[in-house]
Amino acid sequence: MTDPTEAPDTLAGTRFKRRSFLASAALAAAAPAAVAGAAQAVQPPTDGPPPTPDRGSVRRLLAVPEDGRGVDWIRSALQVAVQLELATIPAYLCGWWSIKDRGSDAARLIRRIVDDEMYHLGVVSNLLVAVGGRPRIRDAAPTYPGPLPGGVRAGVTVYLSGLTKSVVHDVMMAIEAPEVPLAQGSDNSLSIGHFYSDLQEAFRTAKPELSTREQLSRHIGTDALRPVENLDDVNEALEIVKEQGEGTASSPSDTFEDDHPAHYYAFGEIYHGRRLRTEGGKSEFTGDPVPFPDVYPMGRVPAGGWPNPPEDVRQLLDRFNANYHDVLTSLDRAWDGGGDSALGAAVHSMRGMETPAVDLMEIDNPAAGGTYGPEFRPLPT
Repeated sequence: MTDPTEAPDTLAGTRFKRRSFLASAALAAAAPAAVAGAAQAVQPPTDGPPPTPDRGSVRRLLAVPEDGRGVDWIRSALQVAVQLELATIPAYLCGWWSIKDRGSDAARLIRRIVDDEMYHLGVVSNLLVAVGGRPRIRDAAPTYPGPLPGGVRAGVTVYLSGLTKSVVHDVMMAIEAPEVPLAQGSDNSLSIGHFYSDLQEAFRTAKPELSTREQLSRHIGTDALRPVENLDDVNEALEIVKEQGEGTASSPSDTFEDDHPAHYYAFGEIYHGRRLRTEGGKSEFTGDPVPFPDVYPMGRVPAGGWPNPPEDVRQLLDRFNANYHDVLTSLDRAWDGGGDSALGAAVHSMRGMETPAVDLMEIDNPAAGGTYGPEFRPLPT
């Protein structure tokens, strides 16, 4: 895997790479038909038993009265945030790895989003140690196929496969759907954006003491992960997470400073095959073409992983899963006193994941109607 967290020699003088944000009510305007229905809930895949959704944790957290949301509540909420951020990355990586031409528009869009998600995981992990907690990243590793952690986006099943229009629509866009999407009327009572907004408010109300000890610094993609030192830093970091795609309530015309749309709309460009263009207050996917890329036809990973794989496939799966396990355990150590050296070990293991993943995608799997692919199953502890 190309290192998504490659850092320059120093972060001196760099604060959070703040993306421009314009509060907007533009989504109350007429919604373009091209986007309507883009974030509807989907049915579980048919290649295994339907997953049992975790319907409780976020709903219980948000049911706590505001005056009861102290430091313990914040720690619990941030661990759920760790689970949410981690859950998206494997699905997005499978889509990215399956694209044969990494220079294509679709590949560049997904790669940027993967970088953003890794940055988000770093942000919520920094916040958790800032309030005296420890991110349990290995314990947060999800099982695929399955629901998003915490019961958010009920009805959305996250599964692993190569990039298809169904994956873009039913998984990627469904995860990233904004609190006020262009398609009105969906139930967003447990959206990721709503959850993060409540977390921001809890920090403002509880005003917890923040420690910079064991927080980490690193450039991740175009963003700079930095320790949070005060409540303004907390609010700014969480606002960036929301703006970049998870529940953003901004208009698609409110672009970031690097002129990238939020994740929901970036995935929409891949799905509709056109750039999002806004004219006269109306946004539609009618801009320049975004050709759907040539991909390895990785099939959906069934519940429990690939059954009875041949020996060469088993060896690749074991190699991939060992690297994935090392990534998770190194990340745990990084925010538990291991610091930069442990984070560097995680990056090294990340680099080792791409080759076996692509090798798997080149091996035919007639039972899956395509090829094999990574399972993202960490080794037993």
